[in-house]
Amino acid sequence: MDRRIFMLGSGAVVSTTAQAAPKGQKRSPAHRPAAPYRMKLGCQSSPTSEEHFAFFARYGVRNICARAQVADGRAYPTVDELAALKAMAQRHGLSLDMLHPELLDSVHIDREKRPAIMLGQGEQRDRDIEAFAQTLRNAAAVGIPCVKYNMSLLGVLRTEDIAGRGDARYFAWDQSKARPAAPLTRAGRVDAELFWERITYFLDRIVPVANETKVRIACHPQDPGTPVGGYQGVDNVLGTVEGLKRFVQINESPYHGLNFCQGTICENLPDPSTQIFDVIRWFGTRKKIFNVHFRNMQGGRGRFNETFPDNGDIDMVRALRTYAEVGYDGMIMPDHVPGMDDPQVVDGKPVHTQRAENFAFAYGYIRGLLQSAQHTGGRA
Repeated sequence: MDRRIFMLGSGAVVSTTAQAAPKGQKRSPAHRPAAPYRMKLGCQSSPTSEEHFAFFARYGVRNICARAQVADGRAYPTVDELAALKAMAQRHGLSLDMLHPELLDSVHIDREKRPAIMLGQGEQRDRDIEAFAQTLRNAAAVGIPCVKYNMSLLGVLRTEDIAGRGDARYFAWDQSKARPAAPLTRAGRVDAELFWERITYFLDRIVPVANETKVRIACHPQDPGTPVGGYQGVDNVLGTVEGLKRFVQINESPYHGLNFCQGTICENLPDPSTQIFDVIRWFGTRKKIFNVHFRNMQGGRGRFNETFPDNGDIDMVRALRTYAEVGYDGMIMPDHVPGMDDPQVVDGKPVHTQRAENFAFAYGYIRGLLQSAQHTGGRA
């Protein structure tokens, strides 16, 4: 599945103390001073084009993650390429808050064009890590404060899409139905110990560069969590909350944290509707949340489906309040949205794609929550 992601510009929640009302008189909520926005509506969808950036601006997006147009198949963007990307954003009134790099994408390892880092392949791994380091240096030169990435071998796993609201299709995972065509990937067996070894090798070399350049690196959790003992021979060590806690404490740094996908983390919890808020607090109070994918879902670990943001199991108003509570001030963005029928047919079956209007709905929902929080000081 094409992991397309969208971000928009808006604001967030910070409560302030109202001035005291005259003695004996209750202060009307209408006179409560509004809190300044801190969180921003964001998006990370593609393509990188004037038309797509205009789409962001049309729906109030002001803060984005985007990918540079890189020539010659290079593994990193140059300063000039990043400057051109930033200039394009500025022409549409957008702030380029995060970069999508050329390496460590959310792709199944059997389809990954640059697999050396995740496969642990000797000299090529070191060359690719240096290319990622150069990405950070060039981002710093242009003033891009954060780079996102994935450390995944299996990409995004789903078993089916199911009927959702109206004509929408909800992408789903049912572990009992998961039957991969190939039992192993080209990575072979990658148990937890080996996976942690590869993660640590990368962080040992990249976190010092993040510290030097002051560019934050934001890693996405593995989507979804898979059975203990592995799936296609891979132990998804970043598919549990405990794994993510261990991850952010390797080479601990204020520039090393998470692209905090609320949807993915909920998918990895037994009871996400009650557990997600304390997870936000754990990472948020430690300032390890660098970006938020604000996605809802139904179900829990082992069996779930994605939904529109307003009809899943998670109280999204409470979630937004919790981000405000921990002082988060970055982007809040849609991640996956439900699909809709598309004219394409592949292998005799209709393709369900994530359509722009579904993202526009998610933008409006998030923007409304943020504006409501602004006027109520974070209270309902």
